Amino acid sequence: MQDIFEEIIDYLKGIWLKRRYIIIATWLICPIGWYFVAAMPNVYKSEARVYVDTQSLLRPLLKGLTVETNPNTQIRLMIKTLLSRPNLERISRMTDLDVQASNSEEYEAIIKNLKENIKISGVGRENIYTLSIEDKDPEMAKNIVRSALNVFIENTLGETRSDSDSAQKFINTQIKDYENRLSNAEARLTSFKQKYSGILPEQSGGYYTKLNGHKDKLKSIELDILENKTRLESAKKQLAQSIVADTGSDNKIKSESSIQTTYDDRINELEVQLDTLKLRYTDKHPDVIEISRNLEHLNKLRSVEIEKYLAQNSENTGSLKRLSANPVIQEVQIQVNQLENLIASLNVRADDYRQRIIELENRVHTLPEIEAELVALNRGYSITKKKYEELLSRKETAQLAQQADETTDKIQFRVIDPARKATKPSGPKRFILFGVVLILGFGVGIGLSLLMSQLNPVATSTAQLSKITGVPIFGVISANENLGLQKWHQKKTLIFIGSNVLLLCLLVLFVSYFLFPDLIQAPLKRIF
Repeated sequence: MQDIFEEIIDYLKGIWLKRRYIIIATWLICPIGWYFVAAMPNVYKSEARVYVDTQSLLRPLLKGLTVETNPNTQIRLMIKTLLSRPNLERISRMTDLDVQASNSEEYEAIIKNLKENIKISGVGRENIYTLSIEDKDPEMAKNIVRSALNVFIENTLGETRSDSDSAQKFINTQIKDYENRLSNAEARLTSFKQKYSGILPEQSGGYYTKLNGHKDKLKSIELDILENKTRLESAKKQLAQSIVADTGSDNKIKSESSIQTTYDDRINELEVQLDTLKLRYTDKHPDVIEISRNLEHLNKLRSVEIEKYLAQNSENTGSLKRLSANPVIQEVQIQVNQLENLIASLNVRADDYRQRIIELENRVHTLPEIEAELVALNRGYSITKKKYEELLSRKETAQLAQQADETTDKIQFRVIDPARKATKPSGPKRFILFGVVLILGFGVGIGLSLLMSQLNPVATSTAQLSKITGVPIFGVISANENLGLQKWHQKKTLIFIGSNVLLLCLLVLFVSYFLFPDLIQAPLKRIF
């Protein structure tokens, strides 16, 4: 650490010995630099502050009825685009800056200067914005700020109306487009329904739903037939018992009106078996064919027995008429007739459903494809119609929002501080620049002295001399006063001090010229 400190001391001594370079550098740099700083033209700053009020009274009233837009976002966008090329050209025309340009290069320089010098800043959430610029002409600076403020306000208000008009045009274009698409979809759907009018599925379901529904209904009807046949058999038995009880006859033919024989029970059993098999199998099943043949044979035997009975007992006709006049027998006979009619009706319905099922099963490869195409057409039509209705609703909303914008402004501008002509220059910062030039002059002088002390070194201590030569130093002899070295060094020191004092006086003159303009500048301007 001691070695480093001694080395620093040696450098400082070397700089002091070469201090004449500091004098040269400061007198070459500082006066010239101060003159250029003093000759720099004054710039005048003009600014304006504006408050942007985005809390419109209509905004809470129209909430949910119109399209909500964020005015703060719109203002931030206008701030970012204020220094765009079109806006800068508009400002140049408003302030007649474009007249000053004689060619395109000068005009581009003016636009570039406006873009670099116009400043806009905001104060957080308070929505207070400041526009400012510095220019050599205070009147021009005021005009530029005022023009930029007007452009900012007009663009913001105009952008809202422009957005509303653009939205209206876009929605109207889309509505026309969707009207055409909706008409085409309706035409396709109508043509398809006309083409397949006879085989289109109902609204309640598709092909498989309809097929399964017919099968379920057929099973229900067949079950009703079976139940009514059972009731019919019971009614016939009741009728036969009533006739037997009334006539006391024990012949095999129990009654003419009931038409019952000894074969009836077997016929009924076979009919029940046949109905049960038909629920499970088709008419071509071997069991069904066998039972049908037996049933047909028994019916023939029954018919023969009835004919024999009628031929042998024709004298009993009056008795049968008397029996049919019995109210109980008549009621049972009516019930039998009703059940027979109901069974016949159910058989017709069952045959109709069987035919329908057969027709649907034959179309198993056609109907699903038609249904799929119909579903696709209906889906496309529904989507187009829904979008069309949404666009109509949005159109009404956009019209309401546009009317609200035309009635009152959602964004209101209040100028707090208008642009004013500056009376005093705001720059350049000459006092700071004077100090910078002074520091630069001394810095260059010190650096030059250090460099020369290294190029042409002078030993300032025994340790430095011993380090340079590599020879140990055993003693030191002081210079005699008769040599005049001390006076020479004192003279150099006085010259250095005097030079710096004179330089500082010159700096004081430059500073005073601008620090007291009324005392110094005014008389000089009157003289020169």
